[in-house]
Amino acid sequence: MSDSKPTKSKASGSDSAKPGKKLPVEQLRGRQLGRILIKLGKLRRTQVEEALEIQKENRGPIGSILVELGYISDDDLNQALAAQSGMDSIDLSKLEISPEVVDKMTVQMATTYRAVAFDYDANRNELKLAMDNPDNFVATDDLKTLLGCNIKPFLCAADDLQKALDRFYPEGAQESITTLIGDLSDDDELAKFSDRGDSIDLAELKELSDLSPVKKLLNLVLLQAIKDKASDVHFEPFEDEFKMRYRIDGVLYEMVPPPRYIALAIASRIKVMANLDIAERRLPQDGRIELFVKGAQIDLRVAVLPTMFGESIVLRILDRSNVSLSLDKIGMRDDDLVKFRQIMRKPNGIIINTGPTGSGKTTTLYSALNELNTPDIKILTAEDPVEYDIDGLVQTQVRPDVGLTFGKALRSFLRQDPDVILVGEVRDLETAQISVQAALTGHLVFSTLHTNDAPSTIARLLDLGLEAFLMTATIEAIVAQRLVRRICTSCKADYHPTEQQLMELELNPEEVGDRVFCYGKGCDYCNNTGYRGRLGLYEIMVMTDRLRELIMDNGSTAVLRREALKSGMRTLRQSGLLAIYEGITSLDEVVKETILETEH
Repeated sequence: MSDSKPTKSKASGSDSAKPGKKLPVEQLRGRQLGRILIKLGKLRRTQVEEALEIQKENRGPIGSILVELGYISDDDLNQALAAQSGMDSIDLSKLEISPEVVDKMTVQMATTYRAVAFDYDANRNELKLAMDNPDNFVATDDLKTLLGCNIKPFLCAADDLQKALDRFYPEGAQESITTLIGDLSDDDELAKFSDRGDSIDLAELKELSDLSPVKKLLNLVLLQAIKDKASDVHFEPFEDEFKMRYRIDGVLYEMVPPPRYIALAIASRIKVMANLDIAERRLPQDGRIELFVKGAQIDLRVAVLPTMFGESIVLRILDRSNVSLSLDKIGMRDDDLVKFRQIMRKPNGIIINTGPTGSGKTTTLYSALNELNTPDIKILTAEDPVEYDIDGLVQTQVRPDVGLTFGKALRSFLRQDPDVILVGEVRDLETAQISVQAALTGHLVFSTLHTNDAPSTIARLLDLGLEAFLMTATIEAIVAQRLVRRICTSCKADYHPTEQQLMELELNPEEVGDRVFCYGKGCDYCNNTGYRGRLGLYEIMVMTDRLRELIMDNGSTAVLRREALKSGMRTLRQSGLLAIYEGITSLDEVVKETILETEH
């Protein structure tokens, strides 16, 4: 093959392709790369055919083969790839970029999306960006959402982009939230909206949402929250202040509060990003913002609630890369895992997952469905909302506002020939009855309920109006769960708890013996909290014949609990104690998240 490799003189000689053709990008979009290079005058047909023959042998990208043969340069390839994607190319090294244009993006945005702003057309509200990846369509979509302007991408050489990033957006120059809030306090444009109350019209609201400092602060808050693996971001207006808080590992942390008068601007900007009605400030609104940060799809669920002093907004961050949908990684103990896997592989019946909001029920059920998700099993879900989109699952978003309730969705499911059904939540008698009907007709049903522990679920279902005999015929197991924070592995240390601390768990020094307890000192890795990540505590009540008899005899929750413990159920608190003894979580976390078992 080396004999056929042309010398540089041949590639640029008179018998090569005509150099320097400038064709409209529209004529080249979507065409094959070899054909584009011929149209651009960079190659002859015979050279493309030669590269295609080599490609058949080693199956590498044809562009790389052509560069290796010496027929085209890296710049030629970039230009062709840009044209194929409908992009123009740009030589970033020869451009003078004004500070105003550079300032359109924060350091975090530029480095996260690998893009440099080099020109802005105010009349068309169009920002021109240089990028080194023609396939990075996600970045253009995200930046359009975050910046609130039209994006026109251009392809540039990777080396030039890196030099521009180092020059205009150096790592050490990252803006902090504190710095931005300081700038906002001095912003005259924003200050003029102070104390305006409800007297702001639609045009002014749009102007507010489009102010550069507002965009920069919100974008920085969002990217920082995603980086810190926060589950929620809260924007809360009060009479004299405006609070911003993150929830990380179930605990809320307050940020530096911005000026009170920015509340309306932040609310308007979030509404614009979520395609909500910015003029509506009297009714609750729900929306969604989709981003793609560093290769991970991030869904932001937006909930707007009118309050006395403005709109309280909570963004729920659903980061697929941050959640491992595997039963092996949710914290279930080995013996509980064996028990749970046996139950979830039954051909029919109901498995109920119970616990308060935010206790990890959805993650547990998704992990179970993920494991059952094989080509020979049809799985249908009815959820409110659909939190994670999983290939192979047929997922339905419940919409009570148009009449699509859990009950209606379930009725339709039974005509869809499913094997496994997930009902997001049993909220009423109708949903409970249809779930029972599905289980009786040979389906496996997973669902959730809000109760304190596994045994009290029976009383809750009776309270909804479900007959005892239907429960005993269909329920296979009830799984209660809580989430506790894991001690940070980087700053974990041993300590000896006081007698008072042990009493909170009904322990005495003799029971504890020489067991070692752990806590987190706090370090940079865990933001000085002493905790990093969370762990599930589980209480699995498997239905036995004796438990079914007790339910039919109207046995109290205490009686059911005693029988379940005899049958081998481990309570939430007992699961927590084992996690403490293993040094995974702390005594304080287990005391906070579990209740004492007063009935034994």
